[in-house]
Amino acid sequence: MTIESNDRDSLIKYRLKQADETILDVRLLIENNRLRSAVNRVYYGMFYSLLALGLANKFETSTYSVDR
Repeated sequence: MTIESNDRDSLIKYRLKQADETILDVRLLIENNRLRSAVNRVYYGMFYSLLALGLANKFETSTYSVDR
């Protein structure tokens, strides 16, 4: 699946926003000693960031398509 340049840019911004929001969640979880949940959110924050990076470089995987 290919996406248009403006759609790609919008999706990159969306994924980076997801990552930023996840960082805020992590801070709250750590402050409330919810470390296991914080680790989970860190994982997803990195996942969203990597999806944005993949989109920026037009990279696709067989498991998780960055064009979703």
